[in-house]
Amino acid sequence: MSAPAKPKKRKKSAGGQILELIVIVAIALGLALVIQAVLVKPYRIPSPSMEPTLDINQRVLVNRIGMDFSDPEIGEIVVFHPPQGAEDNQCGNDPDPGQACGRPTTEKSDQNFIKRVVAGPGDALAIRNGRVILNGKLQKESFIEPCQPGQECNFPDPIRVPAGHWFMMGDNRGASDDSRFWGPVPKDWIIGDAFFTYWPPERIGVL
Repeated sequence: MSAPAKPKKRKKSAGGQILELIVIVAIALGLALVIQAVLVKPYRIPSPSMEPTLDINQRVLVNRIGMDFSDPEIGEIVVFHPPQGAEDNQCGNDPDPGQACGRPTTEKSDQNFIKRVVAGPGDALAIRNGRVILNGKLQKESFIEPCQPGQECNFPDPIRVPAGHWFMMGDNRGASDDSRFWGPVPKDWIIGDAFFTYWPPERIGVL
């Protein structure tokens, strides 16, 4: 007795194949948008303020969920919303001569900035020749671009970073508009930490 014949597989029509392709592409795009909105977001470096660590037009990936579970750490590179008026170096208080801005304006800007965290809540911070003095100790910052003597590079009188705020500075200390001029940043304004650079190819690597 012969075995029953196997049913022939039905070939998909051209229209069915196109529909399947459209569905696959739509799902892939949807996943990409969800990943970018919730998990990881690409960011382009717009200025020389983070040189020599990050150059203009270099691309990095930003972890958008890390700040939901932990506080920023000193030394991390983060993307954040600066306070309103940062583009004009507006400070939320009137600092004494020789002091950096100790408090931001009350509203956040829609802009995105990328800087390095150099001090956290409760820290005493002063700046000498562009280098951070944190709680009385001069920090080892081999990654910075040296700062030329000048007003923007020297804030010798310490300020105290307010609770829930982090002080941000660019690595290119003589060419960075940062917390020295518009104050520390509340945690709620921090988007996430930059953890990987993917462009240009010769700069690919972990930050």
